[in-house]
Amino acid sequence: MDQPIRYSFGADEHLFAEVSESMSLEAFFKGMAITRAVERLELDGVLDVCLANASFQIRFDPDRIAPHALLDAVKGAEAGAVAERSLHTRIIEIPVLYNDPWTHETLMRFRDRHQDPDATDLEYAARINNLADTEAFITAHSGAPWFVSMVGFVAGLPFMFQMVERQRQLQVPKYLRPRTDTPKLTLGHGGCFACIYSVRGAGGYQMFGVTPAPIYDPQQQLPYLQEHMVFFRPGDIVQFKPIDRQTYDQAVADVEAGHFDLRIRPVEFSLDAFLADPTGYPQTLLEVQA
Repeated sequence: MDQPIRYSFGADEHLFAEVSESMSLEAFFKGMAITRAVERLELDGVLDVCLANASFQIRFDPDRIAPHALLDAVKGAEAGAVAERSLHTRIIEIPVLYNDPWTHETLMRFRDRHQDPDATDLEYAARINNLADTEAFITAHSGAPWFVSMVGFVAGLPFMFQMVERQRQLQVPKYLRPRTDTPKLTLGHGGCFACIYSVRGAGGYQMFGVTPAPIYDPQQQLPYLQEHMVFFRPGDIVQFKPIDRQTYDQAVADVEAGHFDLRIRPVEFSLDAFLADPTGYPQTLLEVQA
């Protein structure tokens, strides 16, 4: 990671920094180190610091801090920032009903916008990733954990990057044209990123299933949402757990009753350990959930 960061201004109130042209955990950790250093400066006029997959953006008040004064301060923070190689975070088990009836009904309504109108999203994803069938794809998708690198697009939506070697990344393009409908809590996939649609709405990612677990709730009614109405945060580690329809229905009933909860455990993630053993190290993290 020795390429220079590219800085640019967005209109009058935003400074954008591209850490890397492609997503990697190294790029994420570098961006995280710089944004944390900027936050520690407590600059007057800095309103928001938003870390993304391989970039970050700062919103500022130009009446309180001049744009180039901010740029100089951020570059100074970059020069002094030491990329942290470990992260105290959470590993979260997310139940998923793959190949569910709701996303199936939705995807069938929008086949004219898809690369393969004769296949489901799961069938298409399995085929272009050279996997035998949808079950093999689900096994690969749920077989290794995912790293939350960004939260956004709509409130509470996490973007996730699977913790495997680059050649094992599951890659599926987005729809040719976006849908006007996506069920709430759909498990989506675009490029090499997974996401969970926190609310119902438009979308272009392939649809693989649904989770019963709310991830955004302004009312904060469930135990794991008591701290904040947006559940996910960058640096979280997610393990998808395939479930059947009966388990899904029971979980939905528990959500409605207000006592559904998620399995969440603290974990110390080491970037160096992952880079040294990208196959074995994630499995040791999953042992925390066992």
